[in-house]
This record gives sequence, C-alpha cells and structure tokens, in this order.
Amino acid sequence: MKNLPIFDLAVIAIYLLGMILVGFYFSRKNKSSDHFTKASGSIPGWAIGMSIYATFLSSNTFLGVPGKAFGGNWNAFVFSISMPLAAWVASKYFVPFYRNTGEISAYTNLENRFGAWARTYAVVCFLLTQLARMGSIFFGIALSLQALTGYPMGMIMVIMGICIIIYTVLGGIEAVIWTEVVQGVIKTLGAVMILYLIIDGMPGGVSSIIEIGKANDKFSLGTFDFNFTESSFWVILLYGFFINLNNFGMDQNYVQRYHTARTSKEASSSIWLCVFIYVPASLLFFAIGSALFAYYSVNPEFTEVLKQQVAVERLPVGSTLAQIRQLAATLTPADYGDKVMPHFMVTKIPVGLVGLIVSAILSAAMSTISSGMNASATVFSVDIYKRYFRNDITEKETMFVLHTATVVFGLLGMGAGIAMIGVKSILDVWWQLSGIFAAGMLGLFLLGFISKQSKNHEAILATIIGILVIIWMTFSPMLSGEYEYLRNPLHYNMIIVVGTLTIFLVGVLLTKIRRQIK
Repeated sequence: MKNLPIFDLAVIAIYLLGMILVGFYFSRKNKSSDHFTKASGSIPGWAIGMSIYATFLSSNTFLGVPGKAFGGNWNAFVFSISMPLAAWVASKYFVPFYRNTGEISAYTNLENRFGAWARTYAVVCFLLTQLARMGSIFFGIALSLQALTGYPMGMIMVIMGICIIIYTVLGGIEAVIWTEVVQGVIKTLGAVMILYLIIDGMPGGVSSIIEIGKANDKFSLGTFDFNFTESSFWVILLYGFFINLNNFGMDQNYVQRYHTARTSKEASSSIWLCVFIYVPASLLFFAIGSALFAYYSVNPEFTEVLKQQVAVERLPVGSTLAQIRQLAATLTPADYGDKVMPHFMVTKIPVGLVGLIVSAILSAAMSTISSGMNASATVFSVDIYKRYFRNDITEKETMFVLHTATVVFGLLGMGAGIAMIGVKSILDVWWQLSGIFAAGMLGLFLLGFISKQSKNHEAILATIIGILVIIWMTFSPMLSGEYEYLRNPLHYNMIIVVGTLTIFLVGVLLTKIRRQIK
C-alpha cells in the first residue's frame, strides 16, 4: 500500500472535476422529465453507440476480465463472440418495436400484453439486476484504489459514489451519454497503455508472453465438447447470447438510449457500433490478463505479496502470521486474479501515468453506474411512482422524483458494493446474479413479443413455473446428503438459458392447449 504522488492525484482530481462540470453544463437544459430521460431525442447515433460501448466496458471488464484471464483462460471471451447475433436480433426487431411504442420504459408493453403484474415483475427483476451490477462495479473501483492508497474500500465507494451521483442528477441522460463518450475513449487508451507497459517490462516481450501462455493453456476458449455441466464454449456462448438479448431487448439502460436517438436508423446503427468496438476491446483485456500471468510467472515475488494480501482479507481480524501464510500457500491464480491489475499499477506504472490509468478505471466504472442510476430512476418514476401512487403528477414533482430516485439508487448500489467485499471474482459474481434476475423477465418479454396468441393466464402460469425452475437451479447445489440427487447438474451460467426457455416454451405450450380445447 502507498499513497499516490501529488501529480497523479491532481490528474484524478481534474478528471473527476471535469465529469462534475459536464453535469453542471447540461443542467442548464435539463429542465424537463423528457430531457432528463430522453434528451428530447437529440443525440447522434455515433454518440449513443459509444455510450452503449462504455456501459458494456465497465470496471467488471477493466479488472474482472484480466483477472479472469489471469486465473483461467479466454473462455469468458466467448461472451463477446455471441454479441453480433444478439445485436442483429435487436436492431431488426427490438429497436423498431420500442421506437414505435414511444414508451420510455421498457416494461410498459408487458402491462399492455399481460397486465400490471407482468410489468411490476419485470421492473423488480430489472432493479435487482441494476443493484447487482452497480454493486459489483463499485467494488471494482474500491479494489483498484485500495491497492493505490490503502484506504478502506467502503470509504472509497462512498467518496466516488457521491461524485457520480452529482453529475448524474444534474445532467440527466444527456450528461450520462456525453460523459460516456469521453470515458469510452479514456478507458480504451488506458488499456492499450497498460498492455504496452507489461510487454515493455517483460523479458522477451510478446514472444515470451505467448510461450508462457501456451504452456499454461491461457488462450483456450474452453472445451468444445457439448458439456453443459462446466464452463464450456457452448455454455458461455448460450449464456452470452441470452444475456446480450436481455441487454438489447429488456434492459432499460439500452432501451432508454434508443429513444434518445434522432431516428430509428441511428438507434439501430448505435448497437452495431457498440459491437464493432466492444468485441476487439474485450479481446484487448483478455490479452492484458494473459500478459500479466506471464509477467508474474517470471516475477514470483510479486505473486507472494498478492497471496498474503488475499489471505489477510479472508481471515478474521487478529489472525496470526502463521495462519496467514498457511492460507496463502493454498491460494491459486483464480483466487487473486482481480488484484493483479491494481498491484501492477502500484509497482510498475511510472509516476504521472498512474493518474491516467486510475482515471481510465474510474471511467470504466462511472459510465456504467451513472447510466444504471438514470435508468433505475426512470423506471421507478414511470413504472412504480406514477403507476401506483400518483398518475397525475406535475412536471415539477416528476423531476423531484427522478432526482431523489437517482440519489437513492446510487446509495443502494454503494451498499451492494460494500456487501461484495471479499468475493473471489468480480466477473463471476456479476454473471451469476445477472443470469438469475434476467432469466425471468427475458422469457416473459419473448412470450409477449413472439407468441401473439398468449394471454394473461398462460403468462402467469409460465412465469411461476419458470421462477420455480430458476430457484431450483440457483439453490439446489447447496443440497447434500440424502437430497443430493436433487441438485442442479448444469453450470450456473445455464440458469438464464433454461429459465428463459422454460417461461417462453411453457407459455407457448399452454396457449396451444387452450386453443385446441376451444
């Protein structure tokens, strides 16, 4: 642990101040709920595409992906490979659908199709997903800055969260999008800089990294066997397709951006711009993880430091040095992978560049958190407050609700991040939680979108069955002893796949049975 030099602190402070000033700049125009949530449909498609890219490229990517590649291989990159197919579906079907409805909320249509319960259920799933996402990203911020400063992770989350809340409340979705454009550029350049510094400090350069990576199976995409009990190529491909389908089709973060575009064509093109940038960018982060593995393989003394740090975090306060060393000796690269990037920054990045790299990581986190806050506030205002409490709310009251909800969801996200301190892998936690929460609402959405004959009763029964399947798949691995045979045999990333298909197929089957009976 060490304190940053004044110059690096100044760079970070200037960046944070710049983001807040952007919020103040756009607050001049941010006088209506339409502008706060849609930017009055004035944003060019390229800016929206960069914004969506910046939301995808969160601190989970910046820290979690290199950590994942360091501790394992490139299996998680298959998630990115699945994006083009999901983007094709979204640009062809979802964008025109949402633009034609004109509804700012992604979930209003569910009430029109199946009733208020469907809308409320999807909103609850979305808000839980957002808390999981924001929590994991707040945790990513704190993980990096703790390595640099030694301050408690909780304190770091609170300070950074306040900065994010200020510019999000002030500027609305327009400030979110334009800050994300800047943040997308900063964090991409930061990643390129990190990879260059690793290669520059590696004896033998790129050839040594490739040689060590091949020897340790670091470039594998996972087994191509049709094995759904482990993280195979096909499991991640299916998981990625369904999650990205949910992102582009049901996630308020993205649906809301479709309404900020000037035309439907620009809204569709923004999705493809995001994909064309994100896929190679994610590959860059996997390359960083493999390069770090090679670097730390030839510098084992740094690995011991990381093991000691993780052991201290996992053991109770007051543990002896012998206990710390005993636990540290059992740790594998997967246990400390998320700490490698921050450690490299502390020890090997020159003074002056550290501030830029930290700003890049903050960019990665702030872009996703700010959009999550704005989207959550929008959903709360439209789908909960106006729907159940005051439908005749004035414009002034609407702005008050939007601002208040933004602050509240920001604080809840910080709380979720504090609760995640000590987890093994940021990426694993986020993937598992998002798969659980997203499965139900995606299945329900597809049932309403594709099966035009399905009615309320089929949707309710299909959703109940789907939820029971999701609960079983999620919690049955905890069963032991005589009930062990009831455990879910599939990999946990299959939860969203099976849960979504269960709701959709059961709904279609029930609809077919009803029509035959009649």
